[in-house]
Amino acid sequence: MTGLHHVTAIASDAAANLAFYRDVLGLRLVKQTVNFDDPGTHHLYFGDEGGSPGSILTFFPHAHAAPSRVGVGQVGETVFAVPEAAIGYWTERFIAHGVHFTTPEKRFGETMLPFQDRDGTRLALVALAAANALPAWTGDGVGAAHAIRGIRSVTMWIAAGDRSAAALGKGLGFRELAREGNFVRFSAGQDGAPAPVMGGAVDLRVVGDFLPGRMGAGSVHHVAFRAASDADQAAMADRLRQDLGIETTEQKDRCYFRSVYFREPSGVMFEIATDAPGFAVDEPVETLGSTLRLPPWLEAARPDIERRLPALEPLKAAS
Repeated sequence: MTGLHHVTAIASDAAANLAFYRDVLGLRLVKQTVNFDDPGTHHLYFGDEGGSPGSILTFFPHAHAAPSRVGVGQVGETVFAVPEAAIGYWTERFIAHGVHFTTPEKRFGETMLPFQDRDGTRLALVALAAANALPAWTGDGVGAAHAIRGIRSVTMWIAAGDRSAAALGKGLGFRELAREGNFVRFSAGQDGAPAPVMGGAVDLRVVGDFLPGRMGAGSVHHVAFRAASDADQAAMADRLRQDLGIETTEQKDRCYFRSVYFREPSGVMFEIATDAPGFAVDEPVETLGSTLRLPPWLEAARPDIERRLPALEPLKAAS
């Protein structure tokens, strides 16, 4: 099993971040917790009803984060899959909500609608016939005919592609699917098959001597790839080390998955995350994201953590 597990980005304001991804994009807040390495900061997870691997976009909101600059060694775009006929609906919704977007474009024969969130995070919607059949979360104001199904792909900005391609292929099990201009698409699917809708593609955009990226509000912090089990994760880490000379961190317990991290050759931070145990391990699916959840080792500090965290107001934009 391979594919994208989640994408984690940096935001500036936690309440505004919630208002955009829940109330404008219609994603479910599936987990409200903290950055385990910086407990004074929220970690917000948005996705489908149950937080399926491949549906999740997460954020570390830092109130005083400086703006980012997209460039070499960064993820330049995160792409959500929507049903084939949904682009017109989203264009009208973006106009109504004042969302910055650009003219739809074609990439690898697929129609895409690029847009940005309030921090300038670069995003896009891709219209896919195969998305129609996937379950839709409709609890936050967007109907099933138009709702986002999950993350289809990320686009990495790199100077040259060979070593990054090796990390995706030999290390993580992706296959080169197609080339178009300065884009190379890698797929988690079988040879020659279209890239799966949920977390199925990574695009390398070869930009040569473009400026290096700068981390900040609006940038992607890391991209996580799926491992079906601890054994599969260990096998992927072994391949990276033995075949490519890339070392990973020790395994870290993130409560909802277990992770190892490494930097791929262009500088993008990669994570390999297990599918288990999932987001319902500490609260029912029906109430995911409704209360602040903390890992066991931080529970004793809950009163202090709750005092330090910015308030998440129950903001709701008009449907």
